[in-house]
Amino acid sequence: PSLFEIQRQREARRRALARKRAEQLQSKTPEPVEGREHVHVQTELYLEEISDRIIEVDIECQTDAFLDRPATPLFIPAKTGQDVATQIEEGELFDFDVEVKPILEVLVGKTIEQALLEVMEEEELAQLWARQRAYAELRNAELAEAQRLEEQDRRYREEKERRRLQHMKMLQKQKETTEKIAARAFAQHYLTDLIPSVFNDLRDSGYFYDPIERDIETEFLPWLMTEVEETLERKVLARTVLDSLISTVVEKRLDAFSRKPLPDEAEEPDEEPKPTEAAPQEAGETDAAHQLVAEEDEAHQLVTTEEETDQLVTIQEETDQPVGEEQLSRRTSFQLEETDQAGTEDLETE
Repeated sequence: PSLFEIQRQREARRRALARKRAEQLQSKTPEPVEGREHVHVQTELYLEEISDRIIEVDIECQTDAFLDRPATPLFIPAKTGQDVATQIEEGELFDFDVEVKPILEVLVGKTIEQALLEVMEEEELAQLWARQRAYAELRNAELAEAQRLEEQDRRYREEKERRRLQHMKMLQKQKETTEKIAARAFAQHYLTDLIPSVFNDLRDSGYFYDPIERDIETEFLPWLMTEVEETLERKVLARTVLDSLISTVVEKRLDAFSRKPLPDEAEEPDEEPKPTEAAPQEAGETDAAHQLVAEEDEAHQLVTTEEETDQLVTIQEETDQPVGEEQLSRRTSFQLEETDQAGTEDLETE
């Protein structure tokens, strides 16, 4: 296809893409009513035939064989003017020895002059460098002196500022001290009668107290009262146990003495001779002696029981450990058994 046709096809594609993009961007047309249908209409300035098949044309072209480029010829400009020749013989123009002398004089003079100028320039540069060094040394000395003076001036200013601040602080402290002294004097004058009354009120309210007295009241006296109560309770307990033991022993003794004689003992044989008057008297004396011995033994046992109970209470107070109820019951039962055995022996003896 030709270039024009290719360009035309590209334009058609571009228009189609633009149309599709416009259709996508624009709002869609509502559906047609019954019996009608929508038809695409060209609204461009120039109408063109729209077809689904692209026009295709086959064209053939045969090129000539490739030939090498010939070498570029040299450029020779055209001649202008006329050729003229002149013959000069030896010695006609100048004599070298004669003509070269002023040139040599000029060259030698210029060389010597240039050398002198260079030497003078070097000497001048050396003098300039020496002056520069001297100037630099002088300038450095002046700078050092200026820095020293600036530092001295700065120290003077700092010292002056420090002295001024110190003086201001001293005046401020003096003012504060004066105010404090005045306030202290006023407070002392004002609180002369106030402090004793406040202390008296606080002392009456109980805020001020003797630590030893308070310690005795809060720690020692409660502990002492507790210990005294415990000791009294232990003694009362011992007395109660002793009283119960005594009452038990007395009751058993009363029961033993109040029992009636057995029938075998009450019956007496008929063949026994009647005692004489001396025999009853001796029997009564013997019974009285046995009764006295039994009472002494019972009193001795009660005293022993009381002493043992006191010893147990004392041991408990010393070790701060309660005496076991089993130990008390064992001792009590043992003493009761001894008392019963003694009573039985007395009865048998009687």
